[in-house]
Amino acid sequence: MLSKYLNAYLSRYKIHYGWVMAGLVFLMTIMSSAVSSTPQLIILPITEEYGWQISDISNAIGLMFFTLACLAPFSGALMLNLGVTPVVLTAIGLNIVGLVLCIISFETWHFLIAIGVFLGSASGIIGLGLTATVASRWFVKRRGLVVGVLTAAFAAGQLLFVPLMAWITTIIDWRFALLIPISGSLISSILILFFGKNWPAELNLTPFGGTKIYDPPKKAEKNAALVSLMVLKIACAHPAFWILSCTFFICGLSSTGIVGQHFIPFCADNNVGIVAASSYLAIMGIFNFMGTIGSGWLSDRFDNYNLLMWFYGLRALSLIYLPFSGFEFFTLLLWAMFFGLDFIATVPPTVKLTSKYFGAVNGPVLFGWIFAAHQMGSAIAASSAGWSRDTILSYMPSFIVAGLFSLIAVVLIMIFKRLNISKGEAKAA
Repeated sequence: MLSKYLNAYLSRYKIHYGWVMAGLVFLMTIMSSAVSSTPQLIILPITEEYGWQISDISNAIGLMFFTLACLAPFSGALMLNLGVTPVVLTAIGLNIVGLVLCIISFETWHFLIAIGVFLGSASGIIGLGLTATVASRWFVKRRGLVVGVLTAAFAAGQLLFVPLMAWITTIIDWRFALLIPISGSLISSILILFFGKNWPAELNLTPFGGTKIYDPPKKAEKNAALVSLMVLKIACAHPAFWILSCTFFICGLSSTGIVGQHFIPFCADNNVGIVAASSYLAIMGIFNFMGTIGSGWLSDRFDNYNLLMWFYGLRALSLIYLPFSGFEFFTLLLWAMFFGLDFIATVPPTVKLTSKYFGAVNGPVLFGWIFAAHQMGSAIAASSAGWSRDTILSYMPSFIVAGLFSLIAVVLIMIFKRLNISKGEAKAA
């Protein structure tokens, strides 16, 4: 009911309700960013408090990404069948439960459940399927920009909350730091409950930039899992699915899996404190915000294949450079700025290519499978980097390997582009 009143008010000023939906998702993603940043903030305090190894917590983080990967393929189908609002509220509830369990945990298996199962499940049933769903349903024009802005919300969360949470962890206790994402999650859930809508047609609107109202598809008689599997079966015959999945696997391995979870411990090994390291993450978040929005803008105007080649290539250089940077103030500052621009800039072009090949309805559903590959890469990087640190007492090999994999992604995109150019020439002939 409140959404109808708000839509009527905004229509007087020619503001489309799609921007409200984008704003709600932006806020929720900010809080989800604070939640997903929690594990790397508490790695060092927990290992010191309980006398554990880094791998004891990184295993929980790896399980979190694995759980996320298992559920992500069904996020788009769940939103298609159940609606955006119920799925989002369920995810927020799981996040809150997981964070509360972290506060009261004191055994390694407790964190496997709290971080690995609850936080992983929360992220899994949303994934990037939420961004793809809202952008595809509510926007025809500015879709790439919207994807970029919503993806950049992750960086905004890092910027706003990670340094504060790190400071609280250092000054008071890591458990008090978790109260911030818990409170923010509660606020975002209330706003989504009252103002969230599933389709523009529910407010008698066309998508932004669209010319006609699309009636929401009837709920499938088959459950969300079967819908998702059917879409996957169709997509498996298309090489675009395999190349996008492989490159996004590398994206997860080289971003959230290693930098997103092990940057602070890596800095600690090089005499950089947790607050200082989190400040570099915040700087990275600023440039990540700009880079991802810029990527969305660029993906609406330039060749998405070329963009992905540049993004993966620059990421490779950044990751290989970091272990040799000396971890001094200016070198880390430059690295944070440079890597931040590229951290998740791969998302808008990947979403655009997925929608291009698989459509506005199946595209978000299939992107869940592509995002699952991303999180599998994150799981492998998060676990293996922790194992590397405990076994050979160094993160260096993990970061260099992640950089080399990014170069492989460049080659895969080059092959992908060449295949499509060849098909286009064949059709023209």
